[in-house]
Amino acid sequence: MRTRITELLGIEVPIIQGAMARIADASLASAVSEAGGLGIIACGGAPLDWVRSQVEEARRRTNKPIGANVMLMDPNAEALASLLAELRVEVITTGAGSPSPFIEMWKQAGIKVVPVVASTALARRMERLGADAVVAEGTESGGHVGELTTMALIPAVCEAVSIPVIGAGGIADGRGMAAAFALGAEGVQCGTRFLTVEECTVSEAYKEKILHAKDADTVVTGRGSGHPVRCLKNKFARKVRRLETDPAAADELEQMYLGSLRRAVEGDVEDGTIMAGQVAALVSQRKTAAEVIEHMVFQAEGICGRSLEQMAADSAARSTLA
Repeated sequence: MRTRITELLGIEVPIIQGAMARIADASLASAVSEAGGLGIIACGGAPLDWVRSQVEEARRRTNKPIGANVMLMDPNAEALASLLAELRVEVITTGAGSPSPFIEMWKQAGIKVVPVVASTALARRMERLGADAVVAEGTESGGHVGELTTMALIPAVCEAVSIPVIGAGGIADGRGMAAAFALGAEGVQCGTRFLTVEECTVSEAYKEKILHAKDADTVVTGRGSGHPVRCLKNKFARKVRRLETDPAAADELEQMYLGSLRRAVEGDVEDGTIMAGQVAALVSQRKTAAEVIEHMVFQAEGICGRSLEQMAADSAARSTLA
């Protein structure tokens, strides 16, 4: 199977595992990469020695490409950028800022740079800076979100740039994958779908919340602060939403946010932030990373009656004509 994304990243199928902070480690990333996709180690907020150990562990588990994610608002972003250049991971995805200070260094290390974008303006800027591809992530996704839906964002970004586009946000199976390709994407990124696979090391309590989620079970907190986050509804999220209407509660909210994701990851699913996308309702089975990827591709190609390679070629042709 070939698309511009598989050729660019050196992978077998155009499926990228989303970078989920405190969750996406060597175990998950290596399993996704070994299955033919691209696994991503989430480095946001992580100590540098942990990042090094996870990259090295992933290398021991697979000889296929491994990616890492850099949250550019992280105080350690500069040191992390240098470390990943030293480790020569094959791909770096970025978010929460501009990667411009680091792109040249990463390129010299032979690393592909793929920023996550939430608008066409940002996508164009990343292309001008030298990004190899972009992830167009809609507001349906889990964690930090933008405003535009995936349905609106993907085709707009595909028309705005000439580099390959990876669709993300609201994609958990072959139906979502086929839709993303129909909109012009040449690859997809999935986060929530990989939360419940066997190789994901998040707590069992977190996994159970995803497996039993319904379609109306996510909520966005933090819009007032300018840092919106999509998560599952629970005691913590409901309290946050109440306090967000009170201007005097800003300090209390700040204290509540501290460590809230870590608490959920470790098993406190009532007083922590359970980051997840709207497609959590579609995730009802555990499976392995390889089973998820195989089923997604099989279902997508069955829906469209042709290969993803053919769909990607059509998308690229439409983009050239536009």
